[in-house]
Amino acid sequence: MFDPDCRQCPRLAEFLDQVKADYPDYYARPVPPFGDPAARLLVVGLAPGMHGANASGRPFTGDYAGILLYETLHRFGFGSKPESLSAGDGLRLSNCRITNAVKCLPPQNKPIGSEINTCNQYLAEELKTVPQSGVIVALGLVAHNAVLKASGLKLGAFKFAHAAHHHLPNGLQLIDSYHCSRYNTQTRRLTPEMFHAVFAHARAVLSAL
Repeated sequence: MFDPDCRQCPRLAEFLDQVKADYPDYYARPVPPFGDPAARLLVVGLAPGMHGANASGRPFTGDYAGILLYETLHRFGFGSKPESLSAGDGLRLSNCRITNAVKCLPPQNKPIGSEINTCNQYLAEELKTVPQSGVIVALGLVAHNAVLKASGLKLGAFKFAHAAHHHLPNGLQLIDSYHCSRYNTQTRRLTPEMFHAVFAHARAVLSAL
């Protein structure tokens, strides 16, 4: 499902080699999913951040986007702590797992289409582990499209919109959210209340099944 030694994307592999040389203490490898392996909630982000997941080796850990995400997961009972400080901080996720559409840090935080497509095989395998009644929360358009592609669906089959709720043919339910990035939260495109509402809805859906 996940290959910690994957080097299928030459641009990303070479970039990680350079990052590791510049920051020897950084993880600087494909970042594995984090959380409950049997989770009914899968949160899909875009890609590791330079000084966040790429440094710590855990999704959304050590970067700005993780502040709101982990606080929200804790608020709705998916996380044991409201903060994710390091891979060794003892944080545990319950009935929730976090992954990324692209497992490697991309230059300028922008993966190209071929890299997203190459990495999609790992997301496709991961979706197979989510129970049929499970919920996927996609953080942003790239994650939304990656979930559709990994599910064998056309990208135009379900339109991305914040808080949109889609019933996929494979039995999974997809809920969209704007990404909890620094830009989105500081410009108020995404407020904490908006983000909380997405996970309150996800929790309600899971509780009703």
